[in-house]
Amino acid sequence: MTEMIYETVITTLNSDGTAHIAPFGVRERDGHIIVAPFRPSASLDNMLRARCAVINLTDDVRIFAGALTGRRDWPTFPATRIAGHVLESALAHRELELIAVKDDNTRPELTFRVAHEITHRPFRGFNRAQAAVLEAAVLVSRLHMLPPEKVAAEIAYLNIAIEKTAGERERQAWAWLMERIENHNAELRGDNLA
Repeated sequence: MTEMIYETVITTLNSDGTAHIAPFGVRERDGHIIVAPFRPSASLDNMLRARCAVINLTDDVRIFAGALTGRRDWPTFPATRIAGHVLESALAHRELELIAVKDDNTRPELTFRVAHEITHRPFRGFNRAQAAVLEAAVLVSRLHMLPPEKVAAEIAYLNIAIEKTAGERERQAWAWLMERIENHNAELRGDNLA
């Protein structure tokens, strides 16, 4: 049986005590949280060093898009039970403690136990534009692995939801992702070379 992947934003603790913010698909298995970052990863380094992390559940898709486009400065507050940071925009968060590592040269698997969790505000649901931004963010995270034609075709389809249902936050997030895709395509064409 395939495990369901939940799209979240994970905050980890940098060595200087600041928050590192990154989108992550996480899985749940036997009451534990499984995170499997690709190497190299600042989040992985932070999780292994600090042995903790915070899962933030948010409907502000700008944070997903921002993390993939160099916009990682989002307001946070201190976690309750671990050394970490919680996004102010989190509808809910889970504070995690690392209990096991299955090492791998490409993608280690980290198992966490939930030390504390709290709901801050109710989740009202995603609209189609928010879902489109999340899908586009996944595409952007894999630009180095996907052919440009596949990315273009998927973006064209996702853009329908943006045009029909996006609010201001979703349009801003979409614009950041489209800029990142265009810059990537320009690099492939050699347009950005001096």
